[in-house]
Amino acid sequence: MYKALYRKWRPMTFDDVISQQQTTDTLKNQIMSGKTAHAYLFTGSRGTGKTTCARILAKAVNCRNMKDGNPCLECDICRDADSGALTDIVEIDAASNNGVDNIRDLRDAAVYTPDRGQYKIYIIDEVHMLSAGAFNALLKIMEEPPPYIKFILATTEIHKVPATILSRCQRFDFRRIKPEDIASRLKFIAEQEQLSLTDGGAAMIAKLADGGMRDAVSLLDRCSVGDEVIDENVVSAAAGIAGKEYLFGLLEAIDSGDTAKALSITASLYDMSKDISRLCEELIVQLRNIMLIKVSPDTAESLIVCVADEMQKLRELADKTQLDTVMSHISVLQECSENMNRAMNRRVEFEMALIKLCGNIRNNTEAIDNSEIYDKIKQLEDKLRNAPLQMQNNAPQQAQKPPEVLTANAPQTESDPVPTVDIKNLKPSDLIPCERWPEVLEEFKQVNPAVAGSLDGSIAATAGNIIFITSQNRFFITLFKVRENAVSLGSTINRVLGQRYIIKARCATTVDQQKSMAEQLVQKAIKSNIEVAVDNSTPQI
Repeated sequence: MYKALYRKWRPMTFDDVISQQQTTDTLKNQIMSGKTAHAYLFTGSRGTGKTTCARILAKAVNCRNMKDGNPCLECDICRDADSGALTDIVEIDAASNNGVDNIRDLRDAAVYTPDRGQYKIYIIDEVHMLSAGAFNALLKIMEEPPPYIKFILATTEIHKVPATILSRCQRFDFRRIKPEDIASRLKFIAEQEQLSLTDGGAAMIAKLADGGMRDAVSLLDRCSVGDEVIDENVVSAAAGIAGKEYLFGLLEAIDSGDTAKALSITASLYDMSKDISRLCEELIVQLRNIMLIKVSPDTAESLIVCVADEMQKLRELADKTQLDTVMSHISVLQECSENMNRAMNRRVEFEMALIKLCGNIRNNTEAIDNSEIYDKIKQLEDKLRNAPLQMQNNAPQQAQKPPEVLTANAPQTESDPVPTVDIKNLKPSDLIPCERWPEVLEEFKQVNPAVAGSLDGSIAATAGNIIFITSQNRFFITLFKVRENAVSLGSTINRVLGQRYIIKARCATTVDQQKSMAEQLVQKAIKSNIEVAVDNSTPQI
C-alpha cells in the first residue's frame, strides 16, 4: 500500500529533525543524564516537528538500547512504538477528546504501571482545544503525577493554554523551518524517491511551505505524480498559483500603468482556475521583496527567498519604482486581500485593486498649503477685534449711531446682586479687562452653543460686580433678549469667575458699519485670491 511521503519520511530520531537544534540538543542531554521532566509543552506553527519530537522523546526514554539520547529503532519497544502497538505510549487528540470525561478516563488509567517500558507517556496533541473543565481535571495529575508517568503536550495556540498548565511544564518553542533547510531536505527525499527535482522547484516549494516541513513534503508528493521533472512550472500548477512570469508581467503592467495588460493577465489566470486570493498574496510578497531591495540593497538577498534570475528581475523593477509607490501598492493589495474574505466576487475585488494600482483612479484630494490663507484670516480677525477701539477713538470725528446696550431681563429677587458701582459715573479707566473671558466662552459653548457662536470675537471688562460684554455680532443682542439665554450666560460666568455679575451687553457697530466691514472683507478676499472651499478641510470666510 502506498504511504504518503510526509509519513514515510517523518524523522525517526532527534538527529533527523531539522532547524530545531536548540530543542533536540536539550532533550538529548536530558535523556542521557536521566533528568527528564514529568511534563513538556511543545509549541510552534504547523509542520515544525512538535508531534514528531514528542514521539521520539517517548521512544527514547523507554528504549532498551538508547544511543546518545536517540532511540535505537531496533529494539522491540522502538519497533512497536513506530507501528503504534506499544500501549505505554498513548496519543490523545484533544480536538476530538476535549471533555472532562476524557481526562477522567486518563486519570483512572494513569494508576496502572507501564506494561513493558520504564515510563507511561501521554502525548496530548492540540491541547489548547481542551475545555476549561478538562484543563481543571488534568491539572492535579500533572502537578503530582506518579513517578512512572510523563506528559507531552503539543499546541499551535499557546495563548489558549491556561497559565496553571504552563507553569507545570517545561516549554519548548519550535521555530519555523528555514527555507534553505526545507529545500535541502526536499532534495534528499527526491533523490531517495528517484524524483527529478530542480533547485528552482525545491526553492519554490520551500517558499510556499511557509516554514512547515509537512506542507513542503505534501506538495512534493502532489508534484511527483504530474511530470518527470519537477520545476517551478510544475509546482505552480500543483499549488494552483501563478508562475513567476505571470507575476512579473503583472508587476510590469502596474509599473507602466497598462491596465488592459494587467486585466488580461488576470483573466487568463482565472480561466486556468488560478486562486485569485493566492495571486493577491503573491503580488504582496513580490512587492515586499522590491521594498526590501529598495531599503536594504546589500542584505536583500539574505532576506528574500528566490532564484538568481528572479532576483535580477526584482532589482530591475526596484530601480524603476519609488519606495513610497511600492508601499502604497502593498497597502492597496492588503486592503484587497481583507475585502476578499467578505466579497461576493473575489475577481472583481482584485480587478478593482489592479485598476487603482495602474493609476486610473487618482486621489483628487491634494495637499494644500493653507499657511498664507491662515495668515490673511488672522490679519482680518485682528482688524475686527480692534474695530471697537478704532470706533471709540474716532467717535468725535464721525457721527455714529449709539451702540445698543442691553441688560438682563431676569425678575428681581432678594438674591439678585446690587450694583456696587455707579454706572453713570464710570470712566474707561475704571474698566478692568476680563482675562478669563475665553474660558467663559469655552464653557458657554457646552451649555448654549447657539448663543455662544454669536459671541465669537467678543471682549469683556468688569467694574465692581458689573460685567460689560462688547460683541461684534448684532445677532447676539437679539438672542440676549431671551430670558433663558441671559440666565444661562450669567450662570456660566458665575461658575468660571466664581462671582455673580450684573450683565451689560452691547454691540460696538451699527448695522451700516457692520455691512460696510463685511463688504470690505469680501473685496479684500477677492483681491488676495483666497479660494474658499465649502468642505471640512478648508476654512471659510
